[in-house]
Amino acid sequence: MKLPSLNVQILLGAVFGVGLGLYFHSLGSESNLVQTSLYASGLVGTLFIDLLKMILIPLVFCSISVGIANLRQHQQIHQVWVKTLLFFISSMTIAMVLALVASNYFKPGTGLQLVMFQDAMQNFEAKQLPLPEFFAQFLHGLFLNPFTALSQGNVLAVVVFALILGITLVMGGERFKNILSLLQEGLDVTMHIVSWVMRLAPLGIMALLIKLITVQDAAMLSTLAKFVAVVVGSLLVHGLILLPLILYLFTGRSPLWFWRGARESLITAFATSSSSATLPVTLRCATQHLHVKPEIAGFVLPLGATINMDGTALYEAAAAIFIANLVGIELSMGQQLIVFFTAMIAAMGAPGIPSAGMVTMVMVLQSVGLPAEAIAILLPVDRLLDTLRTAVNVEGDMVGSLVVQKLVMQKST
Repeated sequence: MKLPSLNVQILLGAVFGVGLGLYFHSLGSESNLVQTSLYASGLVGTLFIDLLKMILIPLVFCSISVGIANLRQHQQIHQVWVKTLLFFISSMTIAMVLALVASNYFKPGTGLQLVMFQDAMQNFEAKQLPLPEFFAQFLHGLFLNPFTALSQGNVLAVVVFALILGITLVMGGERFKNILSLLQEGLDVTMHIVSWVMRLAPLGIMALLIKLITVQDAAMLSTLAKFVAVVVGSLLVHGLILLPLILYLFTGRSPLWFWRGARESLITAFATSSSSATLPVTLRCATQHLHVKPEIAGFVLPLGATINMDGTALYEAAAAIFIANLVGIELSMGQQLIVFFTAMIAAMGAPGIPSAGMVTMVMVLQSVGLPAEAIAILLPVDRLLDTLRTAVNVEGDMVGSLVVQKLVMQKST
C-alpha cells in the first residue's frame, strides 16, 4: 500500500497531536496514561528537535557561503542584500503597527487587577539589560571565533562569518574554486540528511503538540483570554491576510499555492516554536516546493531566521500595551513609538542574547517605565503563543525569499 505524501503525513501528525493532547488534558495530569504518554512524547519530540539542531549549523554555514558566492558571480549580491533588509524592516513594521492598533482598540488588561498576579510577580526575577548594554552584547556576538560559534550553535555569528567567507571566495576567483566546490558538496550532503530527518517529522510534530496541549493551564488561559485573543487575532491577520497580500502584490502567486508549498515548514515551526530549528525544513520547502533559487534561499532564509521576527515583534508590542493597561498606565503616542522601535531592535537582536525572549521583553517594558516583573504574568501563556508567532516568523521569511527573488529577476531583465 502506498503511503501518503510527507506533506499529508505531517498534517495528519499535527491533527492527531492536537486531538490526543486535548484528550490527555481532559484526563488530568494524575493519570498514569497521561504521565506515560508525556514521557514518550518528550523523548520523541526532543529527538526530532535535536536532529534538526544537529544539521542546522553546517546547513547555515554552507548555504550562506555558497549562496553569496553564486550571487556575486551573477552580480546580484547588492540587490539581494538591500531588498532583503528592506523587506524585513517593512514586514516587521506592518506587524507592530497592527499589534498597536489592535491593542489600543480592544484594550486587553483593563478590568483585571494586578493583585491576581502578585504571587507570580514576587517569585519571578527579571533579567534586566539596559539598551546600551544590549547593543554592546549584540555587536560582540556578531564577530566570534568561527570554531567557537560553530561549536556553540551561535547562528548569527555563523551567518556573519559565512557572509565574509562567501565574499572572499568570489574575490579570490579560481584560486578558491576547490573550497567553493567542497562547500557546495557539503550543502548537498546536509540537504540529503535533512530529507532523512524529515521522515521522522510526522511523529516528532505529533509528540510536540501532544505535550504542548496536555500541559496547558486552562484557568490562566481563561484569565488572560482577552490578551490571548488580541495576540492570536493579530498574528492570524498578519499571517493569513497581510503576508499573503504582499506575496500576491509582488509576485502574483496565490496564498493557496504558497501554503501548499510551505505547509511542512509552517507546521514544524508551530510544533517546535523555533525559527532556527525549523530552518532546515524551511530551506527544503523554499527550494523544492516554492522554487526559490538556492542562492537566494540560502542567503535570505538563514538571515531571516536570525533577524526577521514579525511574530515576535508583534507579540512584544502587544504585551507592552497589555501590561500598561494592567497597571493603569496609559501610554502616550510618543511612548508607543518608543515601544515600536525597542520591540523591533529587540526582535532583530534577540538571537545574540542568552535567555533571549525574557531579556528582550524586559527591555521593551523598561523602555517606557513598566515593571519588569510583570513579564511573569505572560509566562503561563507564552509557550502557547510562541507556537503561532514562530509560524508567522517563518512565513515572513519564506514570503521574503519569494518577493526578493521576483524583485531581483525584474531588475536583471
